[in-house]
Amino acid sequence: MQGIKNFWSNSYKSDKTAFCFELISFIFTVGASLTLAINARDPNMLIVYPGFFIGSITQCYASYRRGAAWVMMLTFYFSLVNVFGFGVASNWW
Repeated sequence: MQGIKNFWSNSYKSDKTAFCFELISFIFTVGASLTLAINARDPNMLIVYPGFFIGSITQCYASYRRGAAWVMMLTFYFSLVNVFGFGVASNWW
């Protein structure tokens, strides 16, 4: 149990700003995922995509701050895909 506590504590102490952005990312991503799961038969993607977008863009910034290049690239890609998906759901393109 002490190892888990140290893990979280070290993550917070190493970069408090990145930790807060990761927390925001977690909340929005879990919320969007839960919304999608609950409404899986007929999901309102105009609600789901913004949640995933906020989650991915905040994680992208946190990854940049922490120097996690591959995580940053992956979450930046997710951000772009979420913008595209929102546009499709909105009939913009």
